[in-house]
Amino acid sequence: MTASACILGCSGLTLTKAEKAFFRDVQPWGFILFARNVESPEQVRALTAALRETVGRADAPILIDQEGGRVARLKPPHWKRYPPGRAYGALAGNDPLLRREITRLGARLLAHDLAALGINVDCVPVLDVPDPQGHEIIGDRAYGQTPEEVALLGRAAAEGLIAGGVLPVIKHIPGHGRAKADSHLELPVVEAAWDELAGRDFAPFQALSDMPMAMTAHVIYTAVDPKRPATTSKKAFKRVIRGAIGFDGLVMSDDLSMKALAGDFRERAETSLAAGCDVVLHCNGDMAEMKAVVAGTGDLKGRAARRAEAALARLPKAAEPFDAAEGRARFDAAFGGEWAS
Repeated sequence: MTASACILGCSGLTLTKAEKAFFRDVQPWGFILFARNVESPEQVRALTAALRETVGRADAPILIDQEGGRVARLKPPHWKRYPPGRAYGALAGNDPLLRREITRLGARLLAHDLAALGINVDCVPVLDVPDPQGHEIIGDRAYGQTPEEVALLGRAAAEGLIAGGVLPVIKHIPGHGRAKADSHLELPVVEAAWDELAGRDFAPFQALSDMPMAMTAHVIYTAVDPKRPATTSKKAFKRVIRGAIGFDGLVMSDDLSMKALAGDFRERAETSLAAGCDVVLHCNGDMAEMKAVVAGTGDLKGRAARRAEAALARLPKAAEPFDAAEGRARFDAAFGGEWAS
């Protein structure tokens, strides 16, 4: 059965009868978990298995936002703590090799945690370059203050995840760092000139344009399209995401339920896909909203289906050999035990 071009959430720790029937019927390409879906390792493993059973695909992508710092769905006591991106960029003064090594190690440890739960996609790395005048929604989630720092450590994180059998999602393409508003709450408008955007905001995404998946920014860039945010802008896709950045992997929207987007949920799905998104993401598990999203989605087909297949093909058949206990000890030592738990 053909998958629908969407990634959906669910309401709680287990699937309801209505959710099971709905997912079997609409066949979403993937799913995403949030804190409301997480209680214990055994429960999460049962939930990921149940989600895949509804669509009959053992490799169905199951996503999570497990960055570290303030964006973490898995928390103690069952899971270890991880620092935000900025902490990796601040390590060891002037030693980029150490920063890169520990960033990769942190992501490899995250992948070890996630793979054990049946989660095979992490919405990391954040490739946004923060701006001093920008909203704090990015803030310490960024790996550094320059495109070069962000690209270096973003690649290290992505490679660590892949080595552990988890796909990375680069976000928020083509760059959320200059936004002066939180797109969860309102629509940010960035008025920087094209040359400024190309030299700073787009650069980390260009450097990681070989990655399997990306997530859009619900941000208007007036130099690209003064009317529509990147998620729903054909101009942003043609000129920037597929053009200047040269990204040819699978592109998913950021969450359609965020208040930056206009229109009802069917319209949000339709305009995102028409602009160039391969799949749309809806996170909150609200059944009425999900039904409207699916009504505006349709089958995953054509070039989008090929990109989805290519993304999943990036998952290794087996994770690289890894001693998690030794790795965690080395990781904690690098941070002086600050993130040990």
